[in-house]
Amino acid sequence: MVLELKQLFEIAGEVQTFEYELDLSEYELFSLHPFCSPVHVTGRVFNTAGVVELDYSVQFSMELPCDRCMDEFQSNYAFSFRNTLVAQNAADRDEYIEVPDFRLDLDELALSDILLHLPSKFLCSEDCQGLCPKCGANRNRTPCQCSEKEIDPRLAVLGELLK
Repeated sequence: MVLELKQLFEIAGEVQTFEYELDLSEYELFSLHPFCSPVHVTGRVFNTAGVVELDYSVQFSMELPCDRCMDEFQSNYAFSFRNTLVAQNAADRDEYIEVPDFRLDLDELALSDILLHLPSKFLCSEDCQGLCPKCGANRNRTPCQCSEKEIDPRLAVLGELLK
């Protein structure tokens, strides 16, 4: 969705609202297509005393393998974002979004904001026990029979000295 913002930049107090579905089902992340539902985007752009602000929120679901146990799981996310828009070159490009032609590609901005706010690890649950490093058993489903304490064979001789 492209927002036309020329009138909004020219008239103080002007407000433009939007609501739409962003289809990211074909977007590839980690060699997968994790977006299992369209991203619901709602928000508004408003001019307050010459300062143009973009305020929007997104809601979506993703289906990914757990980083600990590799089981597929689905998780729902909701994020809110606020950005300041400027028409000319800004000195600090990290704080402002430039829209020199008064057009903003909201799809591109929403995707980059979503990707920056996703967690660094995707876990099926906070208490996921993961896979056993020895036998590969999923510790969430079955208790592993492997010994927890394994001595490095290079240091086994030192263990004999302590006996």
